[in-house]
Amino acid sequence: MDLVLENLGCRRGGRPVFRGLSFRLEEGQAAQIRGPNGVGKSSLLRVLAGLVPPADGEARLGDLALSRARAAFQESVAYAGHLDAIKPALTLQQNLAAWASLFGAEAGRVDHALQMFSLEPLADRPAAQCSAGQKRRLGLARLLVMDRLLWLLDEPTVSLDAASTEVVANLIREHISTGGLALVATHIDLGLGDGPVLEMRPLEPSAPVEEDAFLAGEWA
Repeated sequence: MDLVLENLGCRRGGRPVFRGLSFRLEEGQAAQIRGPNGVGKSSLLRVLAGLVPPADGEARLGDLALSRARAAFQESVAYAGHLDAIKPALTLQQNLAAWASLFGAEAGRVDHALQMFSLEPLADRPAAQCSAGQKRRLGLARLLVMDRLLWLLDEPTVSLDAASTEVVANLIREHISTGGLALVATHIDLGLGDGPVLEMRPLEPSAPVEEDAFLAGEWA
């Protein structure tokens, strides 16, 4: 199952962020998104996660079109953004158990996720007491309790040391080796092989402000 972007565009606050984006990510591939800060890398991932409406064009995952089947599209996506999506009052184990319950995953996946990210000694610690790097590892560990085809990762190695960065890279390689897909916005080389690269460039600053579908309440 491939991910195909067809002339995809995005507006935030009525202003275009990117437009005319066409790209194909084939089954078993990981692609890196490149471009300067503010070019729309995070916005693209949020569009594909179904959190921001596309302004133009289409995104397809196999036979699923984002504009016509957003809920079904989202069922195939795991998104890890800048925020780690954890509950500070819950322990690390409880955070992952909650995600496993939400996504109907086997309980054993929680222990596996803790082990893979070297979080087992911290399993009973409240997330609020963890360092930035530990919280980041916990947030990424969610990927292992979700059975999702497409991983959307926004700067996944922020706050991670070299060892944890290699863990993330290995997990991505393992995911695509079984037919998964990964789209990764990162400024570092994760050693993901010869996958495609999506280059994003700034738009001209003179584009007019247009009505934003999200602000107008059309994306509920």
